[in-house]
Amino acid sequence: MHRALTRVFLEISAHRCWGRFLGASLAIMGQIVYETATSLDGYLADQHNSLSWLFAVPDGDDPQLAPPRAAVQVMGSTTYEWVLDELGALEKMDAWGTAMPDVITVVFTSRDLPAPGDADIRFMSGDVAAALPQLRELAGDGIIWVVGGGGLASQFITARALNEIVLSVAPVALVEGAPLLGQRIESDRLILVEAQQIGQFARLRYRLTYPGQDQG
Repeated sequence: MHRALTRVFLEISAHRCWGRFLGASLAIMGQIVYETATSLDGYLADQHNSLSWLFAVPDGDDPQLAPPRAAVQVMGSTTYEWVLDELGALEKMDAWGTAMPDVITVVFTSRDLPAPGDADIRFMSGDVAAALPQLRELAGDGIIWVVGGGGLASQFITARALNEIVLSVAPVALVEGAPLLGQRIESDRLILVEAQQIGQFARLRYRLTYPGQDQG
């Protein structure tokens, strides 16, 4: 998760300013999108699970880096616990609901995790493919945003459900850490549909294809 996403959690939604950022993502309604920041060498966080390297990059709060306006956001337990900590959501009344008032959060986990009293959070376990009908029902015609991490995003790919990968690539090499994805994907599976420079970030949008799928 990059600083723009952090600001979305901590500032943008808190001030109910989503409308300013509707043009930031070109994701099509009804799609499932994995949007995140990554280092040059493909890591979401360093070996200490820290994002300090990312927050040090200039222009990280540019509105063009904001994620899609999602109906449902999906995350793994590590990402969820990071957001809880950043928001102080278990200590501050209404912190989660104020920051994210109009989005359903689905957390995939095998553990019992706490939830803020004001949050619309659904805990799920097991295979992502089996949960897809429920996720789509929750989202309706809205976007499902896969926040992270890489292993969870890979489960959506295995289920042939992920439509797009949108990356904000930071000018940092970490060598080790939490990987962007948990599986190999060949070049014939990814179609680059957008590339732009936003400050020191390169924003890349890829459409995924699957064997037997019409690429038109």
